[in-house]
Amino acid sequence: MKKAIMTIFCCVTLIACAPEVGTKKWCEQLKEKPKGDWTATEAKDYTKHCLFK
Repeated sequence: MKKAIMTIFCCVTLIACAPEVGTKKWCEQLKEKPKGDWTATEAKDYTKHCLFK
């Protein structure tokens, strides 16, 4: 039980640390990520928020 709670806590903590979509930090972070690893949503959001701002 303790392991499950700790795992959930860690996941929530890591998700909370991700920059908000469309921010400068998010754009820079995605630019460093290999384009082959981008999801379709990330590509769409990158185009919308980082290229055509």
